[in-house]
Amino acid sequence: MFTRLVIIAITPTIALGTAMYLIDRYEREPPTLLLKVFFLGALSVIPVAIIQRFLIGIDVFTGLISIAYTAFIIAGLTEEYFKRAVVMYSLYNNKNYNEKLDGIVYCVFSALGFATVENIMYVVFRFPENYHVGLMRGLLSVPAHVLFGVTMGYYLSKAKYTDDSYKKRRYFTKSLTIPVIFHGIFNFILMSQIPLLMFFFIPFVIYLWIINVRRINEYSILSKENNKIIKEDRDE
Repeated sequence: MFTRLVIIAITPTIALGTAMYLIDRYEREPPTLLLKVFFLGALSVIPVAIIQRFLIGIDVFTGLISIAYTAFIIAGLTEEYFKRAVVMYSLYNNKNYNEKLDGIVYCVFSALGFATVENIMYVVFRFPENYHVGLMRGLLSVPAHVLFGVTMGYYLSKAKYTDDSYKKRRYFTKSLTIPVIFHGIFNFILMSQIPLLMFFFIPFVIYLWIINVRRINEYSILSKENNKIIKEDRDE
């Protein structure tokens, strides 16, 4: 039973991590770095849990305001802040972070590390008798963390590869605020259980997939072009 639940919990990570690794096909990141950022993302669960417990303790709100506080601040802000911090303090200035697509790859693996531990906690320990939890989290929650990671990496790379100080600050800010907003909206809709909002949940998830697939494609094209130029220079 335990082994089966663990397999259910980690399968989405294996599938999404493999897909991200294969997408980065023109200049793949060293597996050691990907494992590093993944495990640091997993370890970020510890400070997140400590801060979330504190924030829950000072929640003086009620009703929808309390739900919004939980969705956007307790979950969205704390989780996205630490997932980004993993990349910022371990790989942002690494020589292997040498093209825009790398930011997406590293942020996704940080997110997967966090999401894997979170998924194990829910599937294996909190709801071991309910296989539907594992199924729904595999279809929604873990992919959502990946999509937030794509958005984070997209803006983080824009900040890294611009010389304009104003744009750099703006993109750096967006690399946190936009994932937090997406994360908060995702959680708020599910937590509020408001029928009208639930009607918009699937369109919102589809929107997240569309814009983030476009972002991956944009940077993948840049990666292809950059590597083509490098190969041509080597041949000359």
